[in-house]
Amino acid sequence: MSVKEDLVNQMNQAVRSQDKARLETLRFILSAVKNKEIELKKRDEGLKDEEVIQVVSSMIKQGLDSIEQFKKGGREDLVQKEEKELVILKSFMPPQFSREEVKEIVSKIAKDINAISIKDMGRLMKEVMPKLSGKADGKMVSDVVKEALAGS
Repeated sequence: MSVKEDLVNQMNQAVRSQDKARLETLRFILSAVKNKEIELKKRDEGLKDEEVIQVVSSMIKQGLDSIEQFKKGGREDLVQKEEKELVILKSFMPPQFSREEVKEIVSKIAKDINAISIKDMGRLMKEVMPKLSGKADGKMVSDVVKEALAGS
């Protein structure tokens, strides 16, 4: 079953169970997926699972930014709403790599492409990100790459 099919099935379950908060979030996700399909002109064939996960990942980042802003503004009610949405969004993400797993992958790829100095960061990131996209936080990956190249 594809990620999109899972989203639709869970949305239908939320309708049957009258879980309004979950239904609202799932509709929001499906709307974002539909918009991405239109943007990429893939309405007929739909998005691949990786592309759906990228949409969900960007929604998670937006949610985290919103939470930060709402906390600064003292809007605890909106913080709680966003946090509930994040739980649902994260349920569609593949298991995330730990920092140690990311370090192993980065060091192996760095050896494979002979990346030895900070000048090689762009080249190394270009090789690492496709393998870790959706499975690790981009900022953490960037930090690990910098550490690996600085420590070489």
